[in-house]
Amino acid sequence: MTDDPARAYAVPTGRLDRMLRIGGTTSGILGSAVAGGLRQLARGERPSVAGALLTPAIAARITRDLGQMRGAVMKLGQMMSMDTGLVLPPEMTAILAALRADAPHMPPKQLQTVLNAEWGPGWYGRFDRFDVRPFAAASIGQVHRATQAGRDLAIKVQYPGVRASIDSDLDNLALVMRLPGLLPRGMDLSPLLAEAKRQLHVEADYRAEAQHLTAFRDLLAGSDRFVLPELIPDLSTPQVLAMTYVDSAPIDALLDAPQATRDRVARDLIDLCLRELFAFGLMQTDPNLANYRWDAGSGRVVLLDFGAAMPIDPGVVADFRGLLQVALGDDPDATRAALQRIGYFDTATAPQHQDLIQSMFTVAMEPLRQDAPFDFGTSPLLETLRDMGLALGADRDLAHVPPPATLFLHRKIGGIYMLAARLGARVALRPLVERFR
Repeated sequence: MTDDPARAYAVPTGRLDRMLRIGGTTSGILGSAVAGGLRQLARGERPSVAGALLTPAIAARITRDLGQMRGAVMKLGQMMSMDTGLVLPPEMTAILAALRADAPHMPPKQLQTVLNAEWGPGWYGRFDRFDVRPFAAASIGQVHRATQAGRDLAIKVQYPGVRASIDSDLDNLALVMRLPGLLPRGMDLSPLLAEAKRQLHVEADYRAEAQHLTAFRDLLAGSDRFVLPELIPDLSTPQVLAMTYVDSAPIDALLDAPQATRDRVARDLIDLCLRELFAFGLMQTDPNLANYRWDAGSGRVVLLDFGAAMPIDPGVVADFRGLLQVALGDDPDATRAALQRIGYFDTATAPQHQDLIQSMFTVAMEPLRQDAPFDFGTSPLLETLRDMGLALGADRDLAHVPPPATLFLHRKIGGIYMLAARLGARVALRPLVERFR
């Protein structure tokens, strides 16, 4: 197949090259900010650091540059752009959200170099067909269709240089994130960056993803609700993951489905999220819409991409079970203690901030307390929580960052909520959560 040059960019592979790319982005941001500040002065306005740094032009540059980098910098942007519990400026959230879109893909020559290294020269002859242009491209790798001995396959190929540059990429990106005005004053991202490095090293090892895929296939064996691809071990390597191709449609194909179908799919995904947390002790923490597809023939949801699967410490499970207990009750003191135990705030957090965080939790948990189905499609809950979060984030002295494990779990839970809202689903939540008290 011919490649689309408008969407193909060679991935920078060397550490120096990648460092210079991020450095160039930082220099460009600062240069644009200085020019913007001078224009504000010329208009007789007091320069705003945050306003000068977060202009649409700078946002477009950050999105473009980090998108072409792929790898760790793009993945961290995707992680932070979901509803993680971090309170970021709206402009920064918009920048990071743009990184959830498909990445540009590798040109064919670079793809061939990667596969020559993994499979050896002449690998093309092992297939009846191999589509050079990927049908999906994301932060760490891109996916190709292939046919071998009558099997329809999906081949995920990792971008070159991603694994070797994770630590340096995130260290360099931290410099960008620490520019004045991008984050609340005093916010320490070090624990999140350390956990992101750990998770990305696991995610960039396709042998680990192969193990997670196999584990989830075993956990969901015989399911009439979910279908997962099957691992092809003889074609899989640390940088290539080969699976059976599952013919399916984007989850958005359900937007026009009958209400009962949308309700059932949302209920199944919420139930799966709860089982991952309270029963499996293993959660796929990336709720990107592309990881859920629809198999109309079998009426099942297709689950994809287990690179971000994360074992959950039993202590964390116990803490969230305790939080679930208070969510279904009406004890403000027990609620505050549970929130602090999990790490939504600590003893150093100002009392007014603790109050607002607890109020947000109380509002968010209201659907769990009612027996009637909750209407995700018409409820203003997301907008209410967004407005409360903006009010919280308006105080730039709020610097507490919840523990990384809490953020990743929160990200998954928030992502499933947004998926249910997108489907316009109506689900009785209390019966689902009661089973895990």
